[in-house]
Amino acid sequence: MPPRRRSTFDYRGVRARPSGTFYAEIRSGEERIGLGTFETEHEAVRAYDAVAWRLGRYHRTMNFHDVWTREQAEALAPPPSAVTREQQQRQRELEQRLVIVERDERLRLE
Repeated sequence: MPPRRRSTFDYRGVRARPSGTFYAEIRSGEERIGLGTFETEHEAVRAYDAVAWRLGRYHRTMNFHDVWTREQAEALAPPPSAVTREQQQRQRELEQRLVIVERDERLRLE
C-alpha cells in the first residue's frame, strides 16, 4: 500500500491549495464537513481545532494543545459555515422548485 498522503505539514484537517490558500475540513462519522478556505495556514488550523473542540474530540487529536475551554476555541475561530451533504441536497431541491415556480409564472403571464 502506498504511503498515506499527509495534509499540510503535520496539521490535521488542513490542505494547501494551488492558489496559495488553505482549505480546512473535518470528518464527523462518515460525513466530511468543509470549514472553508483561509488566507493563512494558521487560520485554517485554528478553525479545525475550534470545530474539533465543538464536536467533543480528544484534546490530543487537535493541532494546538493550548485550547482548554469552549470560549477559547470560539475566540480563536468563528463558527464555520459548515455545509453538509444533506444541506446541499435541500439547497438543490429549493433551487429546482424556484426554477419551476419562475417558469410557471412566465407561462401564466404569457
